[in-house]
Amino acid sequence: MNHFALTIVGRDRPGIVSQVTKILFNQGCNLADSSCSILGGQFAMILILGHPEFTNLESFGEAFKPLQETDLTVALRVLKPGGQTRSQIEGDICMISVYGSDKPGIVYRVAEVLGEKQVNITDLNTKLVGTEERPVYVMVIEAALPEGVEEEDVNGWLAPIRDDLQIDITVRIIPTVEL
Repeated sequence: MNHFALTIVGRDRPGIVSQVTKILFNQGCNLADSSCSILGGQFAMILILGHPEFTNLESFGEAFKPLQETDLTVALRVLKPGGQTRSQIEGDICMISVYGSDKPGIVYRVAEVLGEKQVNITDLNTKLVGTEERPVYVMVIEAALPEGVEEEDVNGWLAPIRDDLQIDITVRIIPTVEL
């Protein structure tokens, strides 16, 4: 099986996921991993997909032309063998939630501390909620903690940012469930 990374970006509208996945289904592709989100009114999607016969970009022919005709930007990348596999994420998974008034530097300051402490950010989402008069910045991070790092450690590392930026930061370990 050959693997590809497909990225789709464009103005949000209903039906994009259906349109993209129909094309992939009709091409005989298998979806291995995906992430979709609306970012500032723009729809963004990245998919890791496999195909038993396709080996390069040209194998897809004009399959993505209907997407481009609806003003979606399409990028397809061939993955090197092994680039499609599940990441080997070690350590406890934790969720870090951040709430506060919108101001520059929130993402950077939190990400900087986590990076310095070798915490692997596996997912990060931000949204501006509330009203136009009282906007609230929300950030949710999923992260893998290095061995020996506890919830209390992360809380301690983030406390100076919490105090300096006057934001609320909550850290909680997500219990692993074996199926």
